[in-house]
Amino acid sequence: MRAADSWNDERSASMEKEAVVSRSSKRPPAMMDVAALAGVSHQTVSRVVNGTGKVAPQTRERVLAAIGELGYRRNSVARALVTRKSGILGIITTTSVHYGPASTLVAIEVAAREAGYFTGVTALEDFSRESLTEAIDYFLGLAVEAIVVIAPMTDIAEIVESIGAPVPIIAVSAANAVSIDSVRFVRGDQLEGARMAVRHLIELGHTDIAHVAGPEGWFESQIRREGWLIELRAAGLPIREAPYGAWEACAGFEAGKRLIAEGLPTAVFAANDLIALGLMRAFWQAGVSVPDEVSIVGFDDEPASRYFQPSLTTVRQDFTDLAQNALLAIRDAINGIGDAEPIVRPTELIIRDSTAAPRH
Repeated sequence: MRAADSWNDERSASMEKEAVVSRSSKRPPAMMDVAALAGVSHQTVSRVVNGTGKVAPQTRERVLAAIGELGYRRNSVARALVTRKSGILGIITTTSVHYGPASTLVAIEVAAREAGYFTGVTALEDFSRESLTEAIDYFLGLAVEAIVVIAPMTDIAEIVESIGAPVPIIAVSAANAVSIDSVRFVRGDQLEGARMAVRHLIELGHTDIAHVAGPEGWFESQIRREGWLIELRAAGLPIREAPYGAWEACAGFEAGKRLIAEGLPTAVFAANDLIALGLMRAFWQAGVSVPDEVSIVGFDDEPASRYFQPSLTTVRQDFTDLAQNALLAIRDAINGIGDAEPIVRPTELIIRDSTAAPRH
């Protein structure tokens, strides 16, 4: 017994010495260092770190104490090589801080965390094939299980479709694209949302309905403008010119001044809520009453839109629902189940005080 005790003491002292050497070295601590300090096998450390198998409570506490002392962090890439599951999703988005892309990003990050994934995010200003390929290659180097592309612009989705990657790619985009094996699309039904907005104005009795579009090259701009055109043509109503512009309130303000100069319509469908805010300011400044003289409908249902004066009738997109469906598409794609048909989620018309029947 004494010989065995002596051997155990020497072994323990040796492991502690190795752990001290590890802590003093420049390399990050490894699982074997945790095992040495805690006096357990690396398999036991693995079970504690990954939450698998049975580990005695006292042993678990010893391992966790060693992890805390060493500052150990598991190597997700090394783990992925063994399990083929890193638990990491890559997200590629735009540098835009507008409500739609920003809300989509936050909602996806939250949904991913709730589903047990960590996320890495890269924002691109230049959406060339080269920059997007570089971003995808970067995430592949992190052994991500899938890549989410928040693609509000036409050129992003087209490039994503053409690149291909060894992991599933989910494009959260307004594009009316058909999903392919390597890319699955998830989108809100913005076309129907725009049509609902214009139908609402027509049903109120408006026959002169202008549209203030967003920027050219954005799917949202194109589809919301298309919805406006479809409804006006179906009702046999005249169509005003609707040049592409920008998403900011200042664009709505300038468009409002132009509409006053050209001849005031009885209603305006704005491509987003900020444009609607700019319109309201231009009309207020000119002494034009909303909705007594001009009705206005926006799009997105930003949180502040209910506090506009008057409160804004708008189209709501449920970004949380969109993100949760993107995660479902990711899981299906990772597991090789389901089809590649686009997931289209409904939008909702929110009627408030900025719309009313026209004066005759």
